[in-house]
Amino acid sequence: MIIKSFAKINLGLNIVNQRFDGYHNIKSIFIQISLNDKLHFIPSEKFTIESKGIKVPNNQSNTIFKAAKLLETEFNINIKHKIIIDKNIPVGGGLGGGSSNAAYTLKTLNQLYNLNLEKSDLLILAQKLGSDVPFFIDGGIKLIKGTGNIIKNIQHGFLNDKHILLIFPNFSISTTWAFGEIKKDLDTNKKQSKFPPLTNNVKLILFVNDFENIVCKAYPEILKIKELLNLSGAIYSGLSGSGSTLFGIYKDKKTLKKSLKFFNSYHTHITHPLIQ
Repeated sequence: MIIKSFAKINLGLNIVNQRFDGYHNIKSIFIQISLNDKLHFIPSEKFTIESKGIKVPNNQSNTIFKAAKLLETEFNINIKHKIIIDKNIPVGGGLGGGSSNAAYTLKTLNQLYNLNLEKSDLLILAQKLGSDVPFFIDGGIKLIKGTGNIIKNIQHGFLNDKHILLIFPNFSISTTWAFGEIKKDLDTNKKQSKFPPLTNNVKLILFVNDFENIVCKAYPEILKIKELLNLSGAIYSGLSGSGSTLFGIYKDKKTLKKSLKFFNSYHTHITHPLIQ
């Protein structure tokens, strides 16, 4: 069985506050996109992980390993599959690749081992694996709140015919570092960003990523790429998560392809939203 494990981008990201447990409450719109890893589930005498493509660990630090072991512990089963990760989603890019892998592993093993778990059951398990994992249980385009545990459907007709260009700088950004930096300037009394419905007359300027100021100061190249995206015809440009991936949203694919000449020195990928 071969499963596509899709990435996401963040359209706006508001860090609301830090909780007593050390985690942060956020507000963001997650957009699942067509860029994906491929997960191969192959029957085996024991559970193992292999990978190809972008290098990732094959041990207990891998989110797929964590997801499989969680199911073994919760349901007293032995996973007898080798999972091969064909890794295409950059690591440390703010695209949720590891979280996606964990969610799709939960969903696929639920099917293969006849666990008969409902979506609500999978969401509870997903929360134990990471803040972004619950989103990928259903995917699509969602408003995300809390620690990632509050997931709401929203209007998103504006995105139906849009195209997205991903720009991958030659460096990654530590999420731990980014949250550590934003904590220094976190204003618990600030107003939350108002994210309007993604209808045809939406004001994209209202979607702000709180990480951008911090990341641009430490990595000025991020600001340079963002300016190039705007210059090349993108109707919106932004940082996904805490970076380092940037994205531009374009009205049509012709304009997007013309923009590629601005980014010859970067690895790029053309993608689109996955509309449910």
